[in-house]
Amino acid sequence: MMKNITRRHLSVCIALILAGVAVRHVRTQQRAIDDFFNDFTAEWVRGNPNLATSARYFAGQDQERLERELTPETDAYRRARIGLARRGLADLRTYNRATMTDAQRLAADLMDWQLDTAVREEPFLDDTFPLEQMNGVNVRVIETLTVRHPLLTEKDAENYVAALGQVGDRMEQAIDESQRLAAKDILPPRFILTATITQMQGFVYPSPAQNPFVTVFADKMASVKSMSDARRQVLRTEAQKIVDARVYPAWKKAVALLQSQLPSATDAAGLWRLKGGDDAYAYFLRRYTTTNLTADQIHEIGLQQVARIEQEMDSLLRRLDRTEGSVKDRIARLNLDLRYPNPASEQSRAQIMVDIDAVIRDAERRAALLFDIRPNSPIVAQPFPAFREANAAANYNGPAPDGSRPGTFQYPRRVERMTKFGLRSVVYHETVPGHHFQIALQVENKALPRFRQIGAFGGISALSEGWGLYAERLAAESGWYGDDLEGRLGQLDYELFRARRLVVDTGLHAKRWTRQQAIDYGIEASEVERYTVYPGQACSYMMGELKILELRDRAQAALGEKFSVREFHNVVLRTGTVPLELLERQIDDYIRSVAGKSA
Repeated sequence: MMKNITRRHLSVCIALILAGVAVRHVRTQQRAIDDFFNDFTAEWVRGNPNLATSARYFAGQDQERLERELTPETDAYRRARIGLARRGLADLRTYNRATMTDAQRLAADLMDWQLDTAVREEPFLDDTFPLEQMNGVNVRVIETLTVRHPLLTEKDAENYVAALGQVGDRMEQAIDESQRLAAKDILPPRFILTATITQMQGFVYPSPAQNPFVTVFADKMASVKSMSDARRQVLRTEAQKIVDARVYPAWKKAVALLQSQLPSATDAAGLWRLKGGDDAYAYFLRRYTTTNLTADQIHEIGLQQVARIEQEMDSLLRRLDRTEGSVKDRIARLNLDLRYPNPASEQSRAQIMVDIDAVIRDAERRAALLFDIRPNSPIVAQPFPAFREANAAANYNGPAPDGSRPGTFQYPRRVERMTKFGLRSVVYHETVPGHHFQIALQVENKALPRFRQIGAFGGISALSEGWGLYAERLAAESGWYGDDLEGRLGQLDYELFRARRLVVDTGLHAKRWTRQQAIDYGIEASEVERYTVYPGQACSYMMGELKILELRDRAQAALGEKFSVREFHNVVLRTGTVPLELLERQIDDYIRSVAGKSA
């Protein structure tokens, strides 16, 4: 009997020891994955000065060095980043996700998806252009410095000037890349070359003293109280000299190169015209929609959504006694009727920014009824600089994690955008409760790994743009328009615009549509040009919105009276930017959790 008791006790002791070892192993694994997130993200950010500067990721001399640099713009750099992503992905996959917490597993799955997506782009690196009107180096370096470079101290101003000194070099790299692609007969379409040339010529048209690199810099320095007027003037003069001696010559050299490519270019718009273009487009659709849907399937979804929305719009237009012509024609007339007087006048251009700010402040008050969690970071609105107005689409830049920069909404005040028609909807999309809520809350969420807070491995349009479009619809569903039928039509017109995007993007890149076909379908020229150089991204908006609505309907059907739209929003916003398949997993977990409590 004594032997049996001893053996039993021994077995229990061994089991407890093994359990303790297992618990320690799990804890070690958990600590290890957190360390991996931190270490690999630091390595990734250290290799990208633009990202490090925008996020203010490091401190001390490391950070200061990076803020005096600009990210390289070479093919070799991009391929080295893919190599780093491949190594990070292999290391990540050595960790046992079964031992992770739910938050760690979600973060690991997200990083896996993002690094894998980066690696899969390698065969298609030559399918995007170094110089173009939407995302080219000629746009990217300007936004990096004028929008995202922090400027709170005199040292920040000195770092800005140092980084500005590299702009000419980065443009030279873009010129070299453009020449490399041209030697392989890879050229932008002729209309893209024309739009880019016009934009770049506009950038170098003002005197160096009036260039945005100088004027925005001077405006920001004015708010640094610790700087003397004399020091501000010295640094402004240095910036002006750099623009004159190094930036403008590089821009003019790039313009000359693009002009020399015009005779060899064609007006074929889609990726189909390039070798391997079909595979490239399938990659971009997967990257931006985070689905496996084909171009044909997305095209058909677009056609169905266009028909549904136009029918609803027709009904509202008839209530306004606007019955003559197609929906497209009647909306065009309504848009003109709601245009600001003398839309090119400085008075109207100033007034639209005042009106945008009023919409934001009103939305902040209304959102309190629909959201438990809201960002602490402020949101400000500002116009695009004049040289970008012709090509830019309204956009949002998130706040800095250290609070040194607010969330920023930029609006293009070209004549066709100087209208009150749809203005509220675009503001809801870009600010409150759209991008500002989704992105700023992620930046502020200290419970997330830092790579998630700053979006270190890139954005995911299906979630972020899907949420933006969902926010537009939520405002309408929640009665924010009241009896304002014109405002409601503006919201529907923006939704129609996103449905038409599905048709046009797939039309251009998979069905050999021409630029004019896309314009005739109801998309303005600058947008068609955007889709030409940014394949697949325009499909992310409605595909993301449809998934969020599907998940909300699923939760409501499953939970009945237990469903709370505020709790649903909490789950989506706390999940942060993830592929749609991971968002679906989080919502299903939420449904099971609430249903389990009820049971």
